[in-house]
Amino acid sequence: MSDLEKVPKFRKVSLQEMEDNLIEYRYRDECAYLLIPLNACRRATGFAPWKCVDLRHAFEKCQYDRYQTRVKAKLADTLKK
Repeated sequence: MSDLEKVPKFRKVSLQEMEDNLIEYRYRDECAYLLIPLNACRRATGFAPWKCVDLRHAFEKCQYDRYQTRVKAKLADTLKK
C-alpha cells in the first residue's frame, strides 16, 4: 500500500491541526490535508527527493487544480463586465 492510499480523498483540516503540524500560512488551504502526511513522510525519509513521490504529486495536483479554479472564476468575472 502506497502512502497516498492512506490519505483520505478530502477532509477539512482545522486551524489547530495546521498549527500543530507547523504548516506555513501560505499553505493553509484546501490542500493542507495532503501536506500534513507529505511533510511527515519527508521528515521520516530525511527529505530524500525520490521518496514520497505519490504524496508530493497529489499535493501539487491539488494546488494546480485550485489555481485552475481561480483562473476560471476570474475569467468568468472578467467576461461578465
